[in-house]
Amino acid sequence: MLRADAERLAVWGDPIAHSRSPQLHAAAYAILGLPWTYERRRVSEAEFAEALADPSETWRGLSLTMPLKHVAAEAATTLDRAARLSGAANTLVPGEEGPRGFNTDVAGLVAAIREQGIEDAGRARILGAGATATSALLALEALGAREIDIRARRPEQARPLVALGGQLGLRVTAAPLDAPHTRSSPGADPALTIATLPGDAEPAASVLEEIVVPGGLLVDVVYGTWPTPLARAWESAGGRAVSGLPMLLHQAVRQVRIFTSGDVDEPLPSESDVIASMRRALMED
Repeated sequence: MLRADAERLAVWGDPIAHSRSPQLHAAAYAILGLPWTYERRRVSEAEFAEALADPSETWRGLSLTMPLKHVAAEAATTLDRAARLSGAANTLVPGEEGPRGFNTDVAGLVAAIREQGIEDAGRARILGAGATATSALLALEALGAREIDIRARRPEQARPLVALGGQLGLRVTAAPLDAPHTRSSPGADPALTIATLPGDAEPAASVLEEIVVPGGLLVDVVYGTWPTPLARAWESAGGRAVSGLPMLLHQAVRQVRIFTSGDVDEPLPSESDVIASMRRALMED
């Protein structure tokens, strides 16, 4: 049960042992001087509703990872724009009429990309068409992308993304991972690619030939296995590749904002110090 006066927080998901959220949040609350605890708990999709309603367990707020983001969005009575458009909530807090849901992955990805010096995405590419790809598309919209090329093993899975892009006024196309890419005209290559593929995926050489962009930036949202085969190929071709750790950091900062003030846009007291402490916690683990 969510309760505003509780001092316990947690991340739920299945699997959950790999989550770095406890280190990040503990570092933040130590700097902020808050006596809150932050736990890691395995909760399956089938167990979610009962666990959320359990009156014997009270939580100030919850972070949700896979496979719970969609059921968390369904359980929320209100959603922020990112959660509403993506149908996924990675954060729940109590509200007057029930849980309030947020998707901080979008803003976290935007902040991580801006750290790499990109303010205007222009033309961009997403690899994969799963749940995280929707947050990637919304992040690219926030970064001013106008054309987005989606590459997926099964392009038909990208139809909802193409439709969402149309609603947002973006030109979104979908093709197989190994579809030929024309590089003859200036500006044909996207300067930014966001990969949402599984971390252990090892694309065939024929696929890499079409998706690796020499000189471009790859943001691979994976952080448990690094470098990924894709990241190695990318850097071998002269591009830059960054992992999902900066995205994880910045989405957690926004969760801390929500857990402390209820406002995702309200900066924390001494936020630069909080971010520095959270970043150190990631590097030390």
